[in-house]
Amino acid sequence: MNPSDSTPARRNDLQTLRTLLPYLWQYKNRVILAMVLLIAAKVANVGVPLVLKGIVDHLDGNKGVVVLPLALVAGYGLLRLCASVFGEMRDAVFAKVTQGAIRRVALQVFDHLHALSLRFHLERQTGGMSRDIDRGSKGIAFLLNFTLFNILPTLVEIVLVAGILLKKYDWYFAAITFGTIVIYISFTLGITEWRMVFRRTMNNMDSEASTRAVDSLLNYETVKYFGNERWESERYDKSLVKWEEASVKNQVSLSFLNAGQAGIIALGVTALVGLAAQEVVDGKMTLGDLVLVNAFLLQLYAPLNFLGFVYREIKNSLADMEKMFKLLGQNAEIKDQHDAVPLITQRADIRFEAVDFGYESNRQILHSVSFAVPAGHTVAVVGSSGAGKSTLSRLLYRFYDVNAGKITINGQDLRGITQASLRQHIGIVPQDTVLFNDSIYYNIAYGRPEASREEVIDAARSAHIYDFVMGLPDGFDTKVGERGLKLSGGEKQRVAIARTILKNPPILIFDEATSALDSRTERGIQAELKEISANRTTLVIAHRLSTIADADEILVMEGGRIIERGNHRSLLTANGAYARLWAIQQHEAESTTGDSTVDVH
Repeated sequence: MNPSDSTPARRNDLQTLRTLLPYLWQYKNRVILAMVLLIAAKVANVGVPLVLKGIVDHLDGNKGVVVLPLALVAGYGLLRLCASVFGEMRDAVFAKVTQGAIRRVALQVFDHLHALSLRFHLERQTGGMSRDIDRGSKGIAFLLNFTLFNILPTLVEIVLVAGILLKKYDWYFAAITFGTIVIYISFTLGITEWRMVFRRTMNNMDSEASTRAVDSLLNYETVKYFGNERWESERYDKSLVKWEEASVKNQVSLSFLNAGQAGIIALGVTALVGLAAQEVVDGKMTLGDLVLVNAFLLQLYAPLNFLGFVYREIKNSLADMEKMFKLLGQNAEIKDQHDAVPLITQRADIRFEAVDFGYESNRQILHSVSFAVPAGHTVAVVGSSGAGKSTLSRLLYRFYDVNAGKITINGQDLRGITQASLRQHIGIVPQDTVLFNDSIYYNIAYGRPEASREEVIDAARSAHIYDFVMGLPDGFDTKVGERGLKLSGGEKQRVAIARTILKNPPILIFDEATSALDSRTERGIQAELKEISANRTTLVIAHRLSTIADADEILVMEGGRIIERGNHRSLLTANGAYARLWAIQQHEAESTTGDSTVDVH
């Protein structure tokens, strides 16, 4: 891996750590206490070989009468106990920090994802994003526990041991110890940086495979309709093949790294033990000194050997966390202005004033669209697919901001109103209703979660779904399945209508609200929609003209422009685009039913 490749990785790692630190500092007292316990545990651990040296020297028969050093033996046991107890206390104190940080990060990512624009969510890959968040959360736990409780303690122990060796013995004992550590760490860092490309490739392929799997399963029926099971399997396997190749390279390089680390440690230990043994032979060191040096080496190199694994995993954790924190770096396209005010009204007058809009800069959808929906009135929008009808509702919800012109409610520009209050005042029944994988009751109550059970049931009755629900074995507790797939299109739309009725907002949007209903059900629902929209400001986006014939005003859109406007009778009299579309639909209705639809002009 060349330097140009590694530099961005290091920069991202530092940024990842900086992003994590504020979550830890919320528990600064616990962090400080854990650090004190950590140092106390390491001091006790380093004291063990010193006491062991005293015990060995006391038991050396060459020095005269051998006496059991009870105080030293007791001290040896006490130090070992303290090292263990302090370590466990440190883990217990720090547990709240680790789990609290994970919870806060996960919650912030979740909240941030909901704050991002509709554009982001239309472009996201749900399976891969979910995997990134899952790996990132696990990475935080590993990073905190092993950085603070393995790398830092090992460094503390290295400093303590080096100080003791320098004070008690010749300088070359400390020199060999430090030299071995420097070579070991340099080798580990170099090889680990080289190996990270394999880990990143594994992560990318894992996320890609997960995305393809989730996408395929969500579209299970489409896969079956076209008999493309093998095609989906092959697409999934392409990602798995790349993941497998990267995984094999990752394991082979790991084996090379482990072998190199073992060789470096073996050479260092052999050199130090040999040097200490020679000093004993020359009479410059006692047997206790030999035991002390050997104990220090075993005590030091055991965690150092583990340090290689920990460093590799920390790098992996940072790579895992990097993508999750990138989500937090995504800027929300639509934000409340600093002086935004809440919308408070029961009667809303809506105006679109010379609105231009395009989802992409090179593809304009709306061209200088102007119209008004007076408070308590109903305005319907009709036109061919792609004319920009549904875009109006998205702009009214402020999922996007207009490119030019403005949209106002009671004279207030939407951009000066808080998003939460704006959306609280609007209820929508969309054409494509997506439900939560929960009960029918939950999905209706979602319109107003604090509503009583009686209010939820009344909303179901108003939406003409109560009898259907009560006919199910589990009634309102019936699970609707992923995205509501256990219900028919008409049943899902009636749930959506009940949800909106329960919300009881002053502004209503019906976006092809009855498109999935049969004619009989549609007539019942239309009567109910007309009742609930009475005295409310209502925008209806419709395909079936018979459903909007009594609207106060009808807008006919084509190519992002309003080409006709007026009520049903005036538009038929004008004999333009609306009249032609009405005639076509009347003819289709007659052909289908053999019975002419009632002519309302």
